Amino acid sequence: MGAEDVTFGGQMPSREGQAILEVHGMAPVPLANRYGRLFRVFTVWFTPNLVPAAFFIGTLATASYIGLGFWLGCLACLVGTIVGALPVSILATYGPRTGLGQLPLGRLQFGRAVVLPGVLQWVSTVAWDAINAIFGAQAVHLLLGVPFWVGLLAILALQGVLGLFGYELMHTFHKWMAGVLGIMFVVITVKIAEVGNFHARATAHGGNLVGGFILLATIAASFVVSWAAYASDYTRYMEPDASRRGIFVLTLAGVTVSSVWVEVLGVSVAAVAVNSTAAGLRHVVGGGALGALTLVAVWIGTVAVNAMDDYSGSLALQATGLKIKRPVIAVAVTAIAFVLTLWLDTGSLAAKFQNLLLFITYWIPPFAAIQMIDWHRNRGRLAVHDAMDVSRLRPGWDALIALLVGFGASVPFMDTTLYVGPVSSGPLHGGDIALAVGFFVGGAVYGLIRWVETRSWRQPVTAEPVVEAEALA
Repeated sequence: MGAEDVTFGGQMPSREGQAILEVHGMAPVPLANRYGRLFRVFTVWFTPNLVPAAFFIGTLATASYIGLGFWLGCLACLVGTIVGALPVSILATYGPRTGLGQLPLGRLQFGRAVVLPGVLQWVSTVAWDAINAIFGAQAVHLLLGVPFWVGLLAILALQGVLGLFGYELMHTFHKWMAGVLGIMFVVITVKIAEVGNFHARATAHGGNLVGGFILLATIAASFVVSWAAYASDYTRYMEPDASRRGIFVLTLAGVTVSSVWVEVLGVSVAAVAVNSTAAGLRHVVGGGALGALTLVAVWIGTVAVNAMDDYSGSLALQATGLKIKRPVIAVAVTAIAFVLTLWLDTGSLAAKFQNLLLFITYWIPPFAAIQMIDWHRNRGRLAVHDAMDVSRLRPGWDALIALLVGFGASVPFMDTTLYVGPVSSGPLHGGDIALAVGFFVGGAVYGLIRWVETRSWRQPVTAEPVVEAEALA
């Protein structure tokens, strides 16, 4: 066993409920350790989206630069979430066939150039950690009366334990919390239904209304499309013959139902909660016992989503070739997020939230498109062992060029408070379609370059369709 295998492999679970410390990192999961019921795909994607960040997105519907009413706001959230969840659902099906996480799988397309998307993903997980931790820390602060930084430590400590122990403990936690949070949010929804404004009219008109709809849909899409860089991380232990259709449907359902549910709650109370976070949620339900229940739900949801950030961040950084054990990196992500969260908690949260949410996801659509094109070219038969052998990695310049061109092509279509592209500010009236442009341009460029290289839209079948157990033991 080589030095890379020692660093990237190690102890791992082999059955449900075996919550051992997962030392195993980005190396393909052997067949002997494949397990897991299909329904867990739904719960692992349902639980982490029941968070205030989704609620906050909904409250943006009435912001002056969006100006949508209730029904248009809800429709924008639904459309954006489905569009953003589709790549996540497709990429999640790659886990059982390869035994690899999403960024480690990227080594097959990007080769040695995987350093760029790997670092970007690691930075993204830290940023998401911080964004979500603001809401969770405020919930603990309000619930227990402790200083914000103490509440932040409480959030980070719990998520750190889940991220440290890894795959199985997180799946188990998400499974049970799906029911707990589901019940909590049903109660919260009943209360919000009594105070929500379901007849709010749009304040924008004409082209500005279209632009506002597109912008909110894009913000909703960016909230979930970021999972595309995590997707196969949470299916890689499943058996190779697990239903691809089932994984796709359950991932799409888990991401969409939870995200849209909370976003619609935000839209309905946007007028009174637009500048609030955990305090806004407690306020709209009327405080008291129900308010306390809401804060507990925020606490649980934050821990669930941030544990996934810590775990996926560790796999992403290993994918760059950094030879550090996965649990160590997971703890490092948590520690860095502490400092970033304290910064985000100062000044205008709305502006920082939108800028971070968009900028840390603009690179993901072209990345996802490149992986999909490569999967199609190879008919899903990838030589996964090559991902672990540096000497067999491709230069990856074609994938890197496609990623950069896809990102560059999306720049004119961006709309953030830091930068507004000419197309967005002009014909789109503030609308942002950069995610879609990056996806289609990045995928098209990669497919074209690979065709020029091979003179074929399909690769010759030279790799085994699934991981061979004896080669990975």
